[in-house]
Order: sequence, then C-alpha cells, then structure tokens
Amino acid sequence: MNISSADTPNIIKESNRGYDTFRIVDKMLADREIACIGPIDAAQTDSLCLQLRYLQKEDPAAEITIFFNSPGGEVQSGLAIYDTMRAVSCPIRTVCLGMAGSMAALLFISGDQRDMLPHSRVMIHDPLLQGGVSGSALEVKTIADNLMRTRDITAEIIAEHTGKTIDEVLETTAHDAYFEAEEAVAYGLADRVIRTF
Repeated sequence: MNISSADTPNIIKESNRGYDTFRIVDKMLADREIACIGPIDAAQTDSLCLQLRYLQKEDPAAEITIFFNSPGGEVQSGLAIYDTMRAVSCPIRTVCLGMAGSMAALLFISGDQRDMLPHSRVMIHDPLLQGGVSGSALEVKTIADNLMRTRDITAEIIAEHTGKTIDEVLETTAHDAYFEAEEAVAYGLADRVIRTF
C-alpha cells in the first residue's frame, strides 16, 4: 500500500536512546499484517506483491493477514496479486473491513481464512468494459472476446473459492451482487463474521 507520510500515523516509543518514531504500517508489516486499501492499480499491485514476497522470505510458514477496504479496480493488476497470494507458501488470512468490491472481492475470497467485520460487505459482478468501444468490427470482436475470457477467469476463481458451480456464479454476477457479512458467509464468500481481532 502506498501511503504518504501525511496519511500514516506514527508510533513514538521511548527507549534508552530517547524517543524513536516509526510509521504504524512498518509495525504492522513486522507483525505480518498488510492492507489493500483503495483502488487496485499498478502501484497497489507492486506494493502488495512486494510485501507478500518479503514476508514469504522472512518466514515461509507464518500466516500473513491482508485487510481489505477496496472498491476493486484493474482486473490484470488484481490477477497479479491473486497469483502472488497463491504462489507464496504462507497461509493467508483475509479480513474485510468496509467493502471488498469487484476485483478486491476476488482477492478477499481467496484467503485461507476469510473474516468479515459485522458491517462489512462484499460485491461481485461481471468484469466491466471501461470507456467506449470503437474501431473496426474485428477490433470490437477482439475486445468482446477478451472481456468474455476475463469473465470466465473471474467466474472460475469465484467458483473455486465458494464451492458454487460456474453457472451459479455467472447467474449471480450478471449484475452487481452485494452481500452483507452473514450473507457472504452463507454464499461461501467468507468463513466467519468476527467482532474482535
């Protein structure tokens, strides 16, 4: 997560050297906790993948927790994070606080242990076409074919992590489908609702 120093609270601790100041996100990383906050884009992907790979090198067996509050974002960036989450040997716990929407939902549901706070939500839907479509008939067909392939990929991911069939997933994702915490557990998008960390 790329956070400016103005956005990040600092921790001040007294030591025999005086007072030490460091960013809270550095302390969280040391505790193997990272966050996916805001849109998923190239910068978010770079940061999350770097942190996951670093924590894998530090201890390939220790759990990593990823906190989500994201509306989603770029599919290809999200799939890079998904592949990295699956590639590391560490068990990954995902926690939804606020919203895990669209691509963020796919990342959230891929955790080994998936927790939601009581008032958090998950939203899944078919991939969206960004911007207007123009060009030759063949160019438009290529765009449509790529979008349908992306739809198949995301539906397969959701089906794998929920236990639903591809057809059930496609029926659900034909529109924006919002799930409150308990509904997400019932659908298989999450494992439990938590009230304490």
